[in-house]
Amino acid sequence: MRLRHAFVAALLAACGPSTPAPRDATSTNADGPTAGAAASDFTLRDVDGKDVRLSDYAGKVVLIDFWATWCTPCQAELPHLQELYDQYKDKGFVVLAVSMDGPETLANVAPFARQNNLTFPMLLDEDTKVVAVYNPKRTAPLSVLVDRKGRIARARAGFNAGDEKLIATDVAGLVAAP
Repeated sequence: MRLRHAFVAALLAACGPSTPAPRDATSTNADGPTAGAAASDFTLRDVDGKDVRLSDYAGKVVLIDFWATWCTPCQAELPHLQELYDQYKDKGFVVLAVSMDGPETLANVAPFARQNNLTFPMLLDEDTKVVAVYNPKRTAPLSVLVDRKGRIARARAGFNAGDEKLIATDVAGLVAAP
C-alpha cells in the first residue's frame, strides 16, 4: 500500500502543480519562458513523421503545450485546447502539442491523439531539446502562448478545472490583436 501511495505522489509531482494558480510568465523566471522574450524557434517531428517548425507559424498566435499521455491534468486540458483550436484556427491560431513522453510511452502519443480527436499538430520531442529550452522543470502541462510577433505572451503551469476560461481569454485577446 505504501508503494502505491509513493507511486501516486510521484506521478502527481511529475504532472506539475494541481492546486496553485497558473504561473504567469510576466515575472522574471530563469527556469522557463518569460513574457516579452522572443520565442526560440525549433523543429520537431509530428506523429506522422513530418517536420514542423515554430517559424512555420510566423504571424500566427501559437499555443505550445507541453504534455504527456501519463499526465492526468494534461488529459483534462487537451480537449479544451481542441475546442479553442477549432474556434480560432481560421483566425490565425494554432496549438502545437509537444509530447514529453519518454521511450516507454512515446508509442502511445499517436493513438491517444486519434482516440481523443485531437487535430492540431502533435509533436515528439524525443531528444528533449525543446523541453530543455521552454520547460526545463518538465512541468506537465505547461502552456506557452506566443503572439503574432513571435514573442511569449504568457506561460501557465499546471491545469485545474476553470483554467480553460483563463486560457480562452488570453487566446481571444491575442487573436483579436493585429
